[in-house]
Amino acid sequence: MIRVVLVDDQQLVRTGLRLVIDSQPDLTVVGEAGDGAQALALLRETAADIVIMDVRMPVMDGIEATAHLTALAEGPKVLVLTTFDAEEEAFAALRAGAAGFLLKNGTPEELLTAVRVIVAGDAIVAPRITRRLLDRFAPQFAAPPTGGDRLAGLTAREREVVLQIARGRSNLEIGADLGVAEATVKSHVRRILAKLSLRDRVQLVVLAYESGLIRPGT
Repeated sequence: MIRVVLVDDQQLVRTGLRLVIDSQPDLTVVGEAGDGAQALALLRETAADIVIMDVRMPVMDGIEATAHLTALAEGPKVLVLTTFDAEEEAFAALRAGAAGFLLKNGTPEELLTAVRVIVAGDAIVAPRITRRLLDRFAPQFAAPPTGGDRLAGLTAREREVVLQIARGRSNLEIGADLGVAEATVKSHVRRILAKLSLRDRVQLVVLAYESGLIRPGT
């Protein structure tokens, strides 16, 4: 059973999300919070696999709360919900460690798929959307490349896999491009994440931008 915590300052939104989540046999809502501070307090007492997190909230916003949660060794993964006019906050949440994001006007099916995908560990949600978001906001947020040394320990093939992931390619597409099986690509990704001490593919995409391995629009 996948345990879900809902964090949104609007009760009506949380109620709608609970109805969607609890309608599934493999998902259950184990708690709700109205802001980031309440969420952190709740999660000190309640075990969860994933937090569905609003970005804009009083007291403590979703970005700060995400940073606290993803800093925990065994913390839950975070799926950020955002709106079209909050893309900057969504990018900041990705940099804070969120496993992905969805627009609030998405469908219930998209939400359920995202929750399952993230908990399963393949935390890339709508990779091409993530890529467009990074392309748009990376020039505003990123300092001069500082992460290149973190990639120095990767093999040439591993660097190519990182580059392909940053371009929004799926494991299947990367395998076809490189002439290897999808399972081989998955093995490469696991080794890369372990070498770089990263939680998931979204963090890997952010590092690729910060290191200068890929530039916006390339």
